[in-house]
Amino acid sequence: MIEPFHEGEVAVQERAGERDLARRHGAGISSHIIEGALPFLARQRLLAVTAAGDDGHVWTSVWCGEPGFARSADGSQLDIVTAVIEGSPDDPVLARVAAGRDIGVLAIDLLTRRRLRVAGPIEAVSTNRIRVRVRQSVGNCPKYIHRHEYTGETSVPPSNGGDRQRGSVLDDERRDFLERATTAFVGSVHRVGGADASHRGGAPGFIKTVDATILRVPDYPGNSMFMTLGNFMVDSRASLAVLDFERGQIVSFSGSASVRFEKDSPAQPTGGTGRYWDLAVREWVQFGLPALKSWQPIDASPYNPAAPQK
Repeated sequence: MIEPFHEGEVAVQERAGERDLARRHGAGISSHIIEGALPFLARQRLLAVTAAGDDGHVWTSVWCGEPGFARSADGSQLDIVTAVIEGSPDDPVLARVAAGRDIGVLAIDLLTRRRLRVAGPIEAVSTNRIRVRVRQSVGNCPKYIHRHEYTGETSVPPSNGGDRQRGSVLDDERRDFLERATTAFVGSVHRVGGADASHRGGAPGFIKTVDATILRVPDYPGNSMFMTLGNFMVDSRASLAVLDFERGQIVSFSGSASVRFEKDSPAQPTGGTGRYWDLAVREWVQFGLPALKSWQPIDASPYNPAAPQK
């Protein structure tokens, strides 16, 4: 069997004692989107996306659209119709999209908790479309996803782009934002695998502010492949996009990550893994995503560790 994991992923798998599980789950990694996943992709309204610009800094954001705005004819290519993306002109990823750059995409169904990971280089960019050549694709487990249902109803005023905020320090407003959060998407990169986008979820407060420039995120039990942490082991560039569904806002943080192996903390439980990763924030941007107003919460993931102690 050809080894599907790079050196960073293997290192974390071995450190966690989950190398055999990773090998078994790695059989689901494919060089194309499998046929059975194509209808799922075409039904999605929300994508998490990760990319880096000319400066090399990594950013993650969320793109929304009607079903069909992301689709693939045969699994070898992914087409994203940018002309119908409901987002913000301040989106840090859309501004960095260019042919030849890598992009990581996570298609996620917030109602059924299904998700599909796709990564590869951008082959072409036009006025209304991005075409990605699929290098790697894999389905992910449904754990830690808080269910939301698309309603199409307006629950918050649309954002006009005038509420954009930027900074490099975690002020009180950003701390409060993080304290409420239950859904986030993490971005990472690897020199061969390219950019990657993945989901992170938990009870409110699962993302901690260590100080004015450091975030700490627990790593819960998962599929044992450690694709995100493995990337961090060999390339520290990282991003975290945190969502506020109620207010239709997103804060995207860009910086560098470091992986921590230590005892589980009651103040930030990991579900017994004792694994965390810190994000040293270089810059953040907050902006409105009008389409997020149309997702209403249903319930939390039953897999979430207990809420952090105050």
